[in-house]
Amino acid sequence: MSGSSNLEKKQAEHVEMRETSRSSRSSSDSMNHKQHRNNVGRNVNAKLANPLAGIPQGRLMDDASKFAEERNLGHLKDVFRKGALVAQDPTMFESLEILDENDKNVLRRELTHRWDQPFQLYYLVILCSLAAAVQGMDEAVINGANLFFAPQFGIPQNSGDTGRNQWLLGLVNSAPYHLFVARFILGFGIGPKSTTVPVYAAECAPPVIRGALVMMWQMWTAFGIMLGYVMDLAFFHVPNTKNITGLNWRLMLASAGVPALFIMSQVFFCPESPRWLMSKGRYDKAYESLLRLRNSPLQAARDLYYIHTLLKVEEDMARGHSRVVELFTVPRNRRAALASAIVMFMQQFCGINVLAYYSSSIFSQANLSDIQALLASFGLGVINWVFAFPAVYTIDTFGRRNLLLTTFPLMAIFMLMIGFAFWIPGRDARVGVVSLGIYLFGMAYSPGEGPVPFTYSAEAYPLFVRDVGMSFSTSLLWFFNFIVAITFPRLLGAFKPQGAFGWYAAWNVIGFILVLLYVPETKALSLEELDQVFSVPSHVHAAYQLKALPHNVKKHIFRMSVGDLPPLYEHEGAIGEKTYSPGGSGPQAA
Repeated sequence: MSGSSNLEKKQAEHVEMRETSRSSRSSSDSMNHKQHRNNVGRNVNAKLANPLAGIPQGRLMDDASKFAEERNLGHLKDVFRKGALVAQDPTMFESLEILDENDKNVLRRELTHRWDQPFQLYYLVILCSLAAAVQGMDEAVINGANLFFAPQFGIPQNSGDTGRNQWLLGLVNSAPYHLFVARFILGFGIGPKSTTVPVYAAECAPPVIRGALVMMWQMWTAFGIMLGYVMDLAFFHVPNTKNITGLNWRLMLASAGVPALFIMSQVFFCPESPRWLMSKGRYDKAYESLLRLRNSPLQAARDLYYIHTLLKVEEDMARGHSRVVELFTVPRNRRAALASAIVMFMQQFCGINVLAYYSSSIFSQANLSDIQALLASFGLGVINWVFAFPAVYTIDTFGRRNLLLTTFPLMAIFMLMIGFAFWIPGRDARVGVVSLGIYLFGMAYSPGEGPVPFTYSAEAYPLFVRDVGMSFSTSLLWFFNFIVAITFPRLLGAFKPQGAFGWYAAWNVIGFILVLLYVPETKALSLEELDQVFSVPSHVHAAYQLKALPHNVKKHIFRMSVGDLPPLYEHEGAIGEKTYSPGGSGPQAA
């Protein structure tokens, strides 16, 4: 390989051009860690974008051979030499003479047939989707049970001690007494599951479909919510037995345990996360795991070597510093944490889980019978799931920020519509408007504030604090989920439906303002570009967006002829999707 002078010359030119374009905002490689950190993370992400860039090919292959020997993979030295070269620049594999035609066909097909993946990967996807569905069921089955266990336990909502009973109902739904203990422990399962399952899927998936798999979490959570309503309907007419009063609502709550037991029995057959195995020094097992998740040994070796390189970079950056501290003290990280906290907080305070937990009670207050209330809630579940599908496409085309800015005003309007409908005197008209408002709210929520928070939080943080940042974001979401669940029954009693839904309508307006000022767009950006985006001070971003808002209203809503504003960010190149040219040497701007 050392004799391929033309190839090395091309590689050197490629590296020189890339490093020259980066020099305007990157300091030299000899920068110490303190300077490195004070540069608000810019050079960190430049290095993390591909730590192998610029290494001479001969040295890189020697490093790969040494790596294989030290990790009990010496019999695969040739595969790792190839994999390291491909990992150095995945877009240049066509020019690598060390690869035979079969190797190149595998890499071409990876780009042109991205859903052509091993059965084991799809098996993993199915189980992760089921885990999301179980979470949705855990949240939704309580909806129908509310209609039955509250009167049975002596906490009816229309008794003389209404305020106390409303707080008790909220406590039961957020973390209940014998039922309290059971759902409190359930919370200990939901929290870690919602943190680990998306991360597990992301660590096992190949890069070409990683975003789609992260998106699946919210979609199948919505499916689980719908399934929870189905279970409420299925067990509604189950009669009491001689020794069991309230068998119907008990079966509603128990139904979510069935798919959970199935997942628990099947998870032992799933491969372990390669990244976790590598962090424990078990590289041979990590390679075996990747072999089950990739179509060829070359792809497994490439990904293993690249993950190993990133782990080494993380260790160098994290040495002597607390990642939790750096999450909030490094300005670039702090801005990512703020943006993620906003979208996670607003997923709860937009009011969606008010409807997920209490829609049957809301419909019941609108004078529907219990079975009618459950049927109406099932309609919300269907809408919540079906309208999540458009986000699979729009989240990467229309953008995360645009989806939020478009849907928050709509959610505010529909929340007001639900609340004000309770002033309508006629039963049929009142029920019709309440139902319409709830369904329209679900249509606005599902493609926007539904999928965006988890997707946004998973990509906003730099790699070396991503797991800590994601844990922070997820814990924040579940804390405010608890607040919403425990307070809404009392809020409904004190403010009446008009005031309670007006309260959440106001929060949707606040959410629009917070997203406008402090949540940058992240779609179609590389790690380096995301680093630049979050390096812009918050007050600069907010001032620019306040100026851009009236400009965009004039241009896009009133169709006025106005000039373009100067861009807030100046990226190194055009930002956009890239298309692969099978006969060429790399990506081309679309």
